[in-house]
Amino acid sequence: MWTPLLLGLLVLTVAGSYYSYRRQRQILRVTQKRLDDLKIEEGRVFEFLHGLGSAFSDALRPTELHRMIVEGAARILDAHGGALYLVDRNGGILIPTFISKGCPPLVAVPAHILQQAATTPVALDSYLRLHPVPLDAGRDAANADGDGILRSVWLNKEPLFLPSAEQDARLNALRDTTLRTESAIVAPLLYAGENLGVLALANGPMGVPFTEVDFEVFQAIAEQSAFALYNAIVYSEANEKKRLDRDLEIARDIQRILLPSTSPEVKGFEISGINIPARQVSGDYFDYIKVDEEHFGIVIADVSGKGVPASLIMAMCRSVLRSQAPSNASPADVLRKVNRQLFPDMKEDMFISMAYIILDGAAGAISLARAGHDAPLLYTARDRKVAKVNPPGMALGVDAGAVFDRLTRNYTVNLEKDDCLVLYTDGVTEALDLNGMEFGMEKMIQAVQTAAPEGAPAIVKRLTDDLRNFSGAQPQNDDITLIVIRKL
Repeated sequence: MWTPLLLGLLVLTVAGSYYSYRRQRQILRVTQKRLDDLKIEEGRVFEFLHGLGSAFSDALRPTELHRMIVEGAARILDAHGGALYLVDRNGGILIPTFISKGCPPLVAVPAHILQQAATTPVALDSYLRLHPVPLDAGRDAANADGDGILRSVWLNKEPLFLPSAEQDARLNALRDTTLRTESAIVAPLLYAGENLGVLALANGPMGVPFTEVDFEVFQAIAEQSAFALYNAIVYSEANEKKRLDRDLEIARDIQRILLPSTSPEVKGFEISGINIPARQVSGDYFDYIKVDEEHFGIVIADVSGKGVPASLIMAMCRSVLRSQAPSNASPADVLRKVNRQLFPDMKEDMFISMAYIILDGAAGAISLARAGHDAPLLYTARDRKVAKVNPPGMALGVDAGAVFDRLTRNYTVNLEKDDCLVLYTDGVTEALDLNGMEFGMEKMIQAVQTAAPEGAPAIVKRLTDDLRNFSGAQPQNDDITLIVIRKL
């Protein structure tokens, strides 16, 4: 028979088993919900990382990557909104590159903007998207205003966890708007020793405050975002360099068209010339110009500087010279007119050195005018000596005309049979070897004396060979141009 005691124990046992069963079911449901939440969060993380991988694609624009980072981070941590600020090239300000719609402010908003926003909500959004954060306020001022949160994170290179205004007073500066910021997490975007900017997430009054776990996940997101941003910059710069290289190749091809491809045939003279640019394009210029039926012009010039700026000045100089040279047998008069046209368009730190020669095919004579260019070398076959031809003159583009015109004069060069006149730019004499030593005038004169008996092309070849052997693996530091004129 069941006694009351046994019956009571049985009831308690059954009730305890049922309670335990219900408790285990509840734990299983909670555990399953947590597992489902983790799977959802894991899916969001993988989706975020997959999106960052597209940063290496030509098709992804920087604005799309910025949006992807902010919206992806906000989705993973269920934040009300987020913002991405990147430092400008000068390192002076943080520029808002993307702020998600409805993001609580991460900077203080002026009173007049708040008044405008009361009637025109877009005023607040516009202010946040256009307001940069100055970085020159210094560490001491980092917390002095509403911009201080973002500034201090960038300056200190440390992430910041602001769980609530009650726990961190710095949020009080961001709580005077309808979109009050009640909780925020901010991290610097550091990669390869560079501080690229700041990533931030924020929650408003209706949001759940961020937790320590959220903060840890957010720091991992910031690290991956910095990696993607850095590599996107590198990838973009590499593509830009490719485009620039293609443009420079086109410029080089155009410049080759502007420079002579063959030497002219002038009665009584043998002529040979070459241009070797230090970069894709050259600031050196040489040209052969038919003046009239009896006279032929030869010009060599060197624009200050190298690369694209010098090549553009060179092209301008060529156009002006070719407009003035025809039918004018006075090299000095041509240079004066060229200088007057070029001077108004020349920058203060730029000039052009030039030597202009006119050959008289009928008389076999040479007339020279020099505008600050390296003195030509005269080789005399009779005694195999080399001397400088050094008439006065100043560079083009330095003076409006009063001084230039007074200094620039015609100079006659008398050549006998097999004598040579060598024109060159300073890229020849100032070529460097691996030890930083210059090729110099002495080596140039020796090369001219050795090769002159074989003709003008032989001098050009000997000098270029000697320069190549002298420099070795040392990169060419300046444009090289040579013109040799030999009397037949």
